[in-house]
Amino acid sequence: MTDRDPQTACCVAPPPGCCETPNKGTDSPRVAGLRHVRLDFLYLDLSTCERCQGTDAALAQALELVDGVLTASGVAVEINHIHVESEAQARDLGFQVSPTVRLDGHDIQLDFRESACEGCGTLCACEGGVSCREWHHRGEWHTSPPVGLIVDAVLGAVYGGAIATATPAQTTPPPENLQRFFATRHPVAD
Repeated sequence: MTDRDPQTACCVAPPPGCCETPNKGTDSPRVAGLRHVRLDFLYLDLSTCERCQGTDAALAQALELVDGVLTASGVAVEINHIHVESEAQARDLGFQVSPTVRLDGHDIQLDFRESACEGCGTLCACEGGVSCREWHHRGEWHTSPPVGLIVDAVLGAVYGGAIATATPAQTTPPPENLQRFFATRHPVAD
C-alpha cells in the first residue's frame, strides 16, 4: 500500500520503484505488477470538520491494519484525498454527502444518515446549517467511520464483494444542504 506525503508529494515508506511511475491525479502512484484498488476520500474540510478529520484518521488506521495482508496478496491501494471545493466539482463527482469514502468508484456504505455538523456549519455560516454523514456499523451510528467498517470494505472490495455498494458515482447535482454550503462559502460572481 502506498501513500504520499501531502507536503512533498513523495511516497511515504515507498516500495521499490514507487516514485518512478506516478499515477497522474492520485495521491498514490501505481506500482508495476500489483493489482490496484482505488480509494477516494471526498470531504468538505479537514481543518475544522471533526467528521472529516475523524474519517481521515480512521482511513489511515484501517489501511495500516490491512497493509500486510494486501501486500502479501499483491494488492496496492491508490489513495486519493479529494477536497470538494465547489458545487460544480460536487456535481461532477456525484458528491452527495461529506465525508464520502469510495472504493473503485463505489461508496463503501449506502446505509447512512446525516445530522447537523457544527464544524462545516461554522465554515459557511449558512442559514439552516450543514448536515454531514453519520456511519452505521454493527447496529450503532457514528460521526466518523469505525476502523472495522473500513477494514471490512477494503477486504470485501479486494476479496469479492463482501459489502453492498452503489453503482459508481454519476454526475448529479448535490443536495440542497451542500448547495447552501457552497453558495455561502464560495459566492458566485455575477
